[in-house]
Amino acid sequence: MDIPSLFSLDGRVALVTGGSRGIGRMITEGLLSQGARVYITARKAEACEATATELSEQFGQGRCVALPVDVSTTGGITTLLDAFRAQEDHLDILVNNAGAAWAASFDDFPEDGWDKVMDLNVKTPFFLTQAAKGLLLAGHERGGNPAKVINIGSIDGLSLNPLETYSYHASKAGIIHLTKRMGVQLAPEGIVVSAIAPGAFASNMNKDARDNSDEVSAQIPSRRIGRPQDMAAAAVYLASAAGDYVVGTTLTVDGGVTIAR
Repeated sequence: MDIPSLFSLDGRVALVTGGSRGIGRMITEGLLSQGARVYITARKAEACEATATELSEQFGQGRCVALPVDVSTTGGITTLLDAFRAQEDHLDILVNNAGAAWAASFDDFPEDGWDKVMDLNVKTPFFLTQAAKGLLLAGHERGGNPAKVINIGSIDGLSLNPLETYSYHASKAGIIHLTKRMGVQLAPEGIVVSAIAPGAFASNMNKDARDNSDEVSAQIPSRRIGRPQDMAAAAVYLASAAGDYVVGTTLTVDGGVTIAR
């Protein structure tokens, strides 16, 4: 059994939404470190291009490519895939990471706070995967390995946090269940769908973990917040041949928080 080859991504092509920062960047670095060529997309063009330049300098010229697009609409999805197809004829790994959150009291929670979060966190992963299916099938046929779709959920889709983030909780529970449905549907065609439910990782979205790591760590059984390599390793496992038999499952990466709640 050749364990190193199980986790190799040499020659694979990946697309990571929300890949310029936070968890998306952690995943991007993990895929690059194992040999993949990674396209990243984000709404802010300057940040997206800066990350791609920095990571290409670290991992190899042209290994990370920026495709800055707002994927919260079906029009944005079309624009993204048109730009991707201009450079590639297949896709091996799709990471649906782009997401949003909104907090407000129950009595004051606005409709736009509901729609923005549900659209980006649930609608976009579904319709981007649907639109990219031909590319994913081409990736499967080209290499003989299953193509991979990794949806990024959250532990807030598995259990409650104290914040009144109604649409975020609902969206992350939704993407976890959607992963099961998509996984069962697409596995026979050679596309393996799975998900990751991150816990506390330092990011612009999780400012509490970023700015108050000691306090947050005290509430985690592992007594620390997540490190970039924790997220990178989870993504590499699911994206590589090591995760070929993991279908419709959500991998919880949280230091034990969810089972301790």
